[in-house]
Amino acid sequence: MVDRLANLETELRIRGYSEITLKSYLRQNQEFLNYVKKPTRQIKEQDLKNYIAHLMTQKRLKPASVNLAISSIKFYFKEVLKKNIVGDLKAPKIEKKLPIVLSMDEIKSLLEATKNTRQRLLIELLYSSGLRVSEAVNLEVDNLDLIENMGTIRSGKGKKDRNIILSKGFVKTLKLYLETRKKQSKYIFNSRGNHWTERRAQMIVTNSAKRAGIKKRVFCHALRSSFATHLLDAGTDIRVIQVLLGHSDISTTQRYTKVSRKQLLKVKSPLDVLKTSDKELKVLSTWLK
Repeated sequence: MVDRLANLETELRIRGYSEITLKSYLRQNQEFLNYVKKPTRQIKEQDLKNYIAHLMTQKRLKPASVNLAISSIKFYFKEVLKKNIVGDLKAPKIEKKLPIVLSMDEIKSLLEATKNTRQRLLIELLYSSGLRVSEAVNLEVDNLDLIENMGTIRSGKGKKDRNIILSKGFVKTLKLYLETRKKQSKYIFNSRGNHWTERRAQMIVTNSAKRAGIKKRVFCHALRSSFATHLLDAGTDIRVIQVLLGHSDISTTQRYTKVSRKQLLKVKSPLDVLKTSDKELKVLSTWLK
C-alpha cells in the first residue's frame, strides 16, 4: 500500500503542499484503497460512488469530510495515475453555518479565567491579531516588531506572507515574558525545542472557556472570527480586515457581516417605518383587554 502511494507523496512534495495536506491526502487514499481492495487499474467510478455512500451512511461523515475524501482521491487518480474515476460525481453540499463569535464580555471572561501567562498570551494573540491556530503556534519571535506593534506571518495559508497587527497589551506582556523565560527559543510558544501543537492550543482555549462558564462552543477559530466581527463593528473597512486575515477572496471575509450584531441593529424594521400612531395603540390595548 505504501509503495502504491509513494508517487502521490512525491507529487505532493514537488508541488509544495504542506505536511498537513500531504498526510491527509495519503490517509484518505489509503483508506479508499483498503475499502475497494482492487489494483488501481481496475478501480472505476462506481467503486468511488460505493465508497462515498459508505462514508455518508455507515461512517456518518459530514459533507465537508466527504468532500475532502473526494478531492484527495481525485488528485491521486487524475494527477498521478492519469485516470479519471470521478466522472460526473456530485459532491454533497456543505452546510453553511454562521461563524461562532464571542461577545466582548465573553472575551474578557475568557482572559480572566486564564491565569497561566503563556496560555493567556496565546488567547490574546489569537483574538487581537486574528491568527489561525497553525500560524499562532508556529510564530517566531524574530517575525515580530515589538516597537511598531506589527508582525509578519511567513508562508501562511497558500504559502503567502502577510503583515499582522499586535495589541499593545499583548506586546507589553510578551516583553515581560521573553525577559523572564528560562529557556530561549525562536518560537513564542515553545516546548522541548519545538513549538506547541495545534491540539494543545485548542485544548487551552476550550478549557479556559469552560472555566469562564461560556456556554458557546469555543475553539481557536472562534477567536479569529471574533477579531474580524469586532473590527467590523468598530467600522474597520472590510478590505482591511480581508488583508489582516489573509483571505484571497473578499467573499470569505463577508461571512462576518452576517454575524455582526451592530450592523444588524442599524437596520430599521419596515413596521417601525409605519410609525404606529397613539390612536392605533389605544385601539390595540383595547383589543388586548
